[in-house]
Amino acid sequence: MTETRDVALPDTSELYYPDPALVEQSNVMAYARSKGFNSYDELYQWTISHREEFWADMASQLEWFKPWDKVLDDSNKPFYQWFVGGKTNIVYNAIDRHLKTWRKNKLALIWEGEDGSQRTYSYYQLNYEVSRIANVLKSMGVKKGDIVTIYMPRIPELMFSMLACAKIGAAHSVVYGGFSEAALADRLADAKSKVLITADGGYMRGKVVELKKIVNEALSRTPTVQTCLVFRHTNHGAPMEQGRDFWMHDLLGLPIANGHCPTEEMDAEDMLFILYTSGTTGKPKGVVHTHGGYMVGTYTTLKFVFDIKDEDRYWCAADPGWITGHSFIVYAPLINGATSFMYEGAPNYPYPDRWWSMVAKHGITILYTAPTAIRGLMRFGDLWPSRHDLSTLRLLGSVGEPINPEAWKWFYEKIGHGRCPIMDTWWQTETGHFMITPTPAVPLKPGSATRPFLGIEADVVHEDGSPCAPDEDGLLVIKNPWPGMMRTILNDPQRYVEGYWQKVPPYYAAGDSARKDKDGYIWVIGRLDDVIKVSGYRLGTAEVESALVSHPAVAEAAAIGLPHEVKGNAIHAFVILRAGYEPSHDLEEKLRAHVGHELGPIARPDSITFVTSLPKTRSGKIMRRVLRARALGLPEGDVSTLEE
Repeated sequence: MTETRDVALPDTSELYYPDPALVEQSNVMAYARSKGFNSYDELYQWTISHREEFWADMASQLEWFKPWDKVLDDSNKPFYQWFVGGKTNIVYNAIDRHLKTWRKNKLALIWEGEDGSQRTYSYYQLNYEVSRIANVLKSMGVKKGDIVTIYMPRIPELMFSMLACAKIGAAHSVVYGGFSEAALADRLADAKSKVLITADGGYMRGKVVELKKIVNEALSRTPTVQTCLVFRHTNHGAPMEQGRDFWMHDLLGLPIANGHCPTEEMDAEDMLFILYTSGTTGKPKGVVHTHGGYMVGTYTTLKFVFDIKDEDRYWCAADPGWITGHSFIVYAPLINGATSFMYEGAPNYPYPDRWWSMVAKHGITILYTAPTAIRGLMRFGDLWPSRHDLSTLRLLGSVGEPINPEAWKWFYEKIGHGRCPIMDTWWQTETGHFMITPTPAVPLKPGSATRPFLGIEADVVHEDGSPCAPDEDGLLVIKNPWPGMMRTILNDPQRYVEGYWQKVPPYYAAGDSARKDKDGYIWVIGRLDDVIKVSGYRLGTAEVESALVSHPAVAEAAAIGLPHEVKGNAIHAFVILRAGYEPSHDLEEKLRAHVGHELGPIARPDSITFVTSLPKTRSGKIMRRVLRARALGLPEGDVSTLEE
């Protein structure tokens, strides 16, 4: 059964048309004309009927050490393979190929620290820094096929380290720098990483986040790590263990760390990275992505959706530790030869106009961010952005969760001044790149992710796979394979099959509910499984509950997401106490802090309710749907399976 909305449907007839000049000059329409088509819809239909030809067309714009023998191998569904037999390396296309052109002296990255410090890197300098780190990793015994874990603040060295791993054929596992030692330890253990790259700390809202201390706690629980490489950023000192921990600035000063390192030839299906995402069990899933298909998919979607041009200054305001950062801060912009901007700190530090001042100062032309950030900055009023010249902006973007129409219109009118189309993208860690998204060539509806991208067939269906009627709630599915798709779950291929391909066979089940209107526009409603999206980040209810139960006062716990005007959802927990403990405000605060310590601040519940029982089925499954309905004062629906 699909879940129903708690609010009325937005107006699905409201259309915002793009500027005809923007449509005419867009990359996607240039490609359409090259194929003999006069409209985006004609191009889309062709990419569906000629899917392999389309993706091969995109792949041929990149460089391969050896061409592929077959575009798609679907003989072992759902373990699809793309560009079979092809040899490449995503770093060769992100860096090396630009060094043979004028782009070697083009800015690849502009970075601004929270304290206002700035650094810039051309593609030539980027190659130099990446090669030096790659040579250090090789000297530490890292080789093709190894998994290196990275736990860093939002600084250029995070990007360099990811690229260095890929350059030498090692896979990277980036753990978001806001996660706790327990979350880091779990991910290190699952990946069996022998090498961890980190920094002494980072800055957030004027304070130092002492990452190395967190790392030391994690490593005390994780015997696999033999080497810890530490970048100096905050300079506040960090506890180092002799024989295991090394300062990167010392190693980069050695002759071995020279600026020349060959890029390893990789098979298209060789692992590029794993990225952990929350699931419905307490154990995070290590999503596996590969070099070839992911490279083609991210390159294509950024080129056509955000219309990347050589003169653009593009800012994806996510963290590289999430899939948005992997795909659209690190890899796709570099493959497209773009100039990217990266900012270290908080959007409203020291004042609520920090973002808008940087847009004006650096001449940002494309800004891609999350609805949470938009709503958070919207709360400070219109005066802050109005103080700055935002006229360089030409495109805006949204990612992470459905954006409510009110925030969409504020972003469009107050930041884009009615000139900048909003690319509201729906995709997942598992999909690798945009799946449902506008391009600059189509009309927009505030709050809708629009329609599937070129070559992608997405639909809203019933549990038996039959299509839903217009405006009917259903399950969001992808009907065909795509290049950037995950290949498996690390160490657990059966979980991959069961979790994504056996719920609505033969389709990929996204785990989201959605509606499709009469125009074919898709409106994503939210998660169907026990996953809460807080500020666009996916957190498993099981992880939050497990953290609560690890406190000696807690016997049992349940976590749900409740609507929040800024974060999209806030975590609300229900707790049954052990004998000898009494409910109190002090205990509630201790439990909230405990979850923050175990999982990281992002997972701290907004509130906790102490209860004596939880609604469960006769098989013992907690009915979070019922808890959510009770908290919102809504009908509880079918409760015939409840034990109570």
